[in-house]
Amino acid sequence: MEQLEKSPLRQVIMDRIAERGGRITFEEYMHACLYEPGLGYYTSPGRKVGAEGDFYTSINVHRVFGRVIAREICRMWENMGSPERFELVECGAAAGVLANDILDTISELAPDLYSGVTYRLVEMEPSLRDAQRETLASHLPKLAWSEPAELEAGSLTFTGCYLSNELVDSFPTHLVEMTPQGLREAFVAVSEAGFAEQLDNPSTPELQAYLERITVRLPVGQRAEINLNAPRWVNSVAKALTQGFVLTIDYGYLAPELYGSMRPNGTLLCYYRHTTVEDPYIRPGLQDITTHVDFSTLIRAGEEVGLHKVWYGEQYRFLMAAGLMEEMMALEAQATTEEEKLKNRLALKKLILTEGGMGDTFKVLIQAKGVAAPSLLCQREWGKLL
Repeated sequence: MEQLEKSPLRQVIMDRIAERGGRITFEEYMHACLYEPGLGYYTSPGRKVGAEGDFYTSINVHRVFGRVIAREICRMWENMGSPERFELVECGAAAGVLANDILDTISELAPDLYSGVTYRLVEMEPSLRDAQRETLASHLPKLAWSEPAELEAGSLTFTGCYLSNELVDSFPTHLVEMTPQGLREAFVAVSEAGFAEQLDNPSTPELQAYLERITVRLPVGQRAEINLNAPRWVNSVAKALTQGFVLTIDYGYLAPELYGSMRPNGTLLCYYRHTTVEDPYIRPGLQDITTHVDFSTLIRAGEEVGLHKVWYGEQYRFLMAAGLMEEMMALEAQATTEEEKLKNRLALKKLILTEGGMGDTFKVLIQAKGVAAPSLLCQREWGKLL
């Protein structure tokens, strides 16, 4: 209870529940926890990522992560005929570390691309712009900013590449459970102890339709998350992108594995001070809430709006094919001490470690629009990389 009292968002949500007749969907609850203006986890000041935050991402492990992505972006630009103007749009860029690594690398490897590039950062939290300006100080003339509403409203259009790293997992999702009576949705109500769940008929027929589209039948007793915001996001990105690529990096699976019986409780997790928490109802607004991504739906929704799948696979496969070996050799050559070499090796190992590590937990999806038969680095055959 003490932890609940520390959250300024708690009473706001309770009042909203009262106004809505005594309950709201979990999707509405999660949206408030993450995006309530000034009070949500992602819309309030403070570092969320890295040692000072609640979790790490691949960008915090080593700058080579951004360098390899930049190599692939350079190849995308070449596949589009090396246009004079090329826009990179990143949503959820945090302090701008990945953007800085990408722009540093492009300026080094492809000066012609760098001369015509614009890097647009799409953020909901205004205070992040100051942090991004500081991180990207050497690239300020290349920067532009937009709000997510511009993308959603269709007022933002660009040619180039839309990239995101751990974005879709933060979209608010509906919670469902299969019961002997059929599919039921979890609603959030208020109890003496704080928040409580109520199972009832789904708030929208879209939830059942979602499962039918991916041909998933949950066994009785299984809980799952249904992210209706993900296909909507795909649609808005497709409308904004006149020509180019969409690069999505996140943790998740294809639908058959994501909704398999081995996950009876779904994938919802919270992160607080580098610790995983299973209870989303403590510290509302003060802890991250995430769910694994259904990549089958991203691929299917993309095909419906002109985004064609170019490549999908584990992060380690993408990094290795797109230039990690070359970057590793360069790091070895540049290192001046054995200690520095060991530090680099351990960081790179973390990025590609499989069996539950970043290497296979994270997936990479590349989609294209208006680019005929693209040939990207990640599509290279493994045998030719050795």
